[in-house]
Amino acid sequence: MKLLNDAHLTAWEKLPEVSAKAPGRFHLIGEHSWFFKDKTLSMAVDIYVYIGVSKRDDNTANFYFHQINDKKKSNLSSLKYKKEDKWANFLKSVIYGFTSGGFNLGGMDVTVYSDVLPSAGFGITTAIKTAFAIAIRKLFNLTLSDAELLQVLERGNRRFMQQNNYIADNFSAMFSKKDSLIVTDHQKNTWDYVPFSFEDKKVLIVDTHVPRYAVWNEESLFEPQYALVLGDLRERKPTDYGGWHYIKNVTDINEQLSIMDEAHRRKLICIMNEHNDLQDAVDGLQKNDFFKFARSVNHSHEDMRDLYEISCPEIDWLLKRVNEIEPMLDMLRNPVSCGRITGKGFGRCLYAVLRDSDIEKFTEKLHEFEKIFGFKTDCYIVNPVDGASLLVD
Repeated sequence: MKLLNDAHLTAWEKLPEVSAKAPGRFHLIGEHSWFFKDKTLSMAVDIYVYIGVSKRDDNTANFYFHQINDKKKSNLSSLKYKKEDKWANFLKSVIYGFTSGGFNLGGMDVTVYSDVLPSAGFGITTAIKTAFAIAIRKLFNLTLSDAELLQVLERGNRRFMQQNNYIADNFSAMFSKKDSLIVTDHQKNTWDYVPFSFEDKKVLIVDTHVPRYAVWNEESLFEPQYALVLGDLRERKPTDYGGWHYIKNVTDINEQLSIMDEAHRRKLICIMNEHNDLQDAVDGLQKNDFFKFARSVNHSHEDMRDLYEISCPEIDWLLKRVNEIEPMLDMLRNPVSCGRITGKGFGRCLYAVLRDSDIEKFTEKLHEFEKIFGFKTDCYIVNPVDGASLLVD
C-alpha cells in the first residue's frame, strides 16, 4: 500500500483516492479447451498487481506504470487502441468497457504497480484490468454487480482489444479463494472451487524467458466443425465431475475423427485427454491424493508436448528434471513431484509442484538450465489466494 501511494504521489503529486489489487494466476490444465466448452483448472497466486486511482477535473485519463517509469494519456471521449501504448491499452479497454455500457466516468490519474511485467504472462494483464475495474466502480460510486463488472471486462476485451474474452482468466482474478483452485466451466459459464491442501508441497512458477515462437496456428483448431465432432463424442455421466465424459470406445473415436487430417486429429484427441486429466486432477485434490493429481499434471504436459505440440526443448528439459528429482521404479505411478507448461505455450512459462525438501535441488537445476541454454529464469514460490479486492488504509 505504501509503495503504491508513494508511486502515485511521485507521478501525480497526490495520493490515490481508491486503491485495489488483483492476483496473478496460471492455468494448470485446460486453458486450450475453452472453445470446446470444456473446463479449465486455475490457481490465483500471490503475485499482485496494485492500482491507484484519483479523480481529475477534466476529461483526461493519465496512466503511469511505476516499474517501467512510463506515462501515457488519453481522452475519455476519443479512446483509441494504439500499438505504441502497449500496457496502457489494457487500462483503456476497461474505460471503454464502462463507457460503452452507458456508465459516465470522469478524468482520472492512474498508477500501476507490479513487480512482474505483463510480458511474463501469469495473468498480469488480466490482473491489471480487474483491479482497475473494481477501483473505477468504487471511485465513481457506480452501482453494478460483479456479473456486470465481468461484462465490462468482456466489452473491453472483445470490442476494444479485438481479442477473445477468456472467462477462466476473469473468474480467476475476481473470484478465487485462498488455499483453493478454481475450475471454470465454459459450457455453464460458472466456476467451482477445489481445495489445495498438500501441506508438504510448494508450487513454483518459472518464467524461462525462452522466446515464444509459432509452430502452428492454434486458431485453426477453433472451428465449429471440430466443436461439433467433439460434442458427438460426449456422453452424460452424472457420477463424473461436471456430469459428462468423452466416450472411451477407440473404434468410435477413430470413426468420428477419420475425416480430420492427422495434425488436427491429434490435437482434438489432446483436448479430449485434457478433460480426463482435469477430472483426475480434481479428484486427486478432493481426496488429498497427490499421486493422482501429479499423474494427471504430468500426463497433461506429455500431451501438450506430443499431441498439441506447444512445448519446446528447453521447457521439456526442465520438466524432465522435475520428474527426476527422486528417480524410482514406481515414479510414473507414484510421482513425488509434477509440472507442466502453462499459458500460450510455444515457449516461456511452466509450473512445478515439489516437496519442500526438493526446492534446493530444483534451484540447482535452474542454474544448470541457464548455463546450458543461456536463458536467465525467474522463479516464484506461490500460494493460492483470494481474488481482487479494494485496499483500505
